[in-house]
Amino acid sequence: MKPLLEVVNLKKYFTIRSAFFRKGGVVKAVDDVSFSVEPKETFGLAGETGCGKTTLAKCILRVFQPTAGNVRLDGKDVFSLRGRELKGARRRIQAIFQNPFMSLDPRMTVQSIIAEPLKTHRVLPNEKIRGRVLELLRTVGLGEEHVLKYPHELSGGQNQRVAIARALALKPDLIVLDEPTSSLDVSVQAQILNLLTDIQEQSGLGYLFISHDLSVLRYLTDKLAIMYLGRIVEIGPSDAVFNNTAHPYTKLLLASVPEFSLTETALSGELPELPERFEAPPENGCKFYPRCQFRMDKCKSNDPSLYQIAQEHYAACFLHENKPATFYPKPTS
Repeated sequence: MKPLLEVVNLKKYFTIRSAFFRKGGVVKAVDDVSFSVEPKETFGLAGETGCGKTTLAKCILRVFQPTAGNVRLDGKDVFSLRGRELKGARRRIQAIFQNPFMSLDPRMTVQSIIAEPLKTHRVLPNEKIRGRVLELLRTVGLGEEHVLKYPHELSGGQNQRVAIARALALKPDLIVLDEPTSSLDVSVQAQILNLLTDIQEQSGLGYLFISHDLSVLRYLTDKLAIMYLGRIVEIGPSDAVFNNTAHPYTKLLLASVPEFSLTETALSGELPELPERFEAPPENGCKFYPRCQFRMDKCKSNDPSLYQIAQEHYAACFLHENKPATFYPKPTS
């Protein structure tokens, strides 16, 4: 099956300037990331705050222009699209954000919020827009009584349902979900996750699901990638990543969650602050070296590739260097 979305060797670097406009350093927010999302698949992305997950999502959505690399939608590079082709690509990729109160315009009613993309892309005549809005509200479990309400009159769960309805309005092929349930109560989270699962089964959407909640990712995703300081350190089928964990960072990340019974101690330390992440010239060693309990001398001066652990399961760690070094997926020209 041809991938719906391909991210190939994607890089996004930010230049930080110090006083008097002098160059202060470079933060490698996303550093040579590759993966693909199939139709009807949920691809998960996990990692600590500051590892580059949201920056990666913004590059995919073309909010940020990448420093290098490609993002392909059905084989077409989205950064080369212009005019009508770009507008068509935007219809096919939608987003649902972490905070529904921040992602919805407080001055607009629910009807206006959901109708806005329909009007912008002119997919329906004006007389049919209200009917489509009501249909979308029913899909997400809301009724006609919500049409004229404003976001402040709704609960957090209801607002997130409105955001989902807006994302579904243009019948996209892929939805990028950036922590869509983290600001909701546990009971409401379950409702939203079940709703997303039902919608995917009915429409065949692909999801790129970003979350800190490993329990949610285990429940919802087909494949999972673990990020650390802009790099993917482990990637593979979700069951393999959880049951046959290969990278020390992934093991410690899972050990930090009481639900996962692992013998390793909980993750210690935090991601380096920005001044410590300046890379001029770039570092050569493993980025996880300062926090790794299995570190070796070679890790300090050599950056490991993604070694194959099992079918479609890869980890960037020298503990597996006897395996063939292969990127997942192999970048194509």
